[in-house]
Amino acid sequence: MSDGPSNPERALYERIYAAVALTSRGKVATYGDIATIVGDGCDARTVGYALNEIPKGRLDAVPWQRIINGKGGVSTRGPRQRALLEGEGIVFDARGLVPLDVYRWEGPAPAQAAEHGLTMLPRDTRDTRDTEDTGVQLKLL
Repeated sequence: MSDGPSNPERALYERIYAAVALTSRGKVATYGDIATIVGDGCDARTVGYALNEIPKGRLDAVPWQRIINGKGGVSTRGPRQRALLEGEGIVFDARGLVPLDVYRWEGPAPAQAAEHGLTMLPRDTRDTRDTEDTGVQLKLL
């Protein structure tokens, strides 16, 4: 059984929580978006681990429900997360996914990013983050 994250992990988790706290009501970000904003080698899986470790007293300050997977799906907290998102005005499509082209958060404003030591999301790659198939096939031989 884990006693929680170590001190370096705790510092990284705090940066993740700061990024998540900036996510606008009625918008969503992907685990990959938050990892990009945090930077410094953070990855989507680490964001997931951090959100699973939010201290109980901080659940209201860290809007974990706004962080979803790259396909627009909710986490294993399924029904509760979906209900919270719907309460913020987010509408799911017929497949039960959040249309990222409609509800995806643009990332922190420059002043917010600077204040929290975070990175802005790159505008030119916004539509290709978290996609599995870019339509490009590589020739290996």
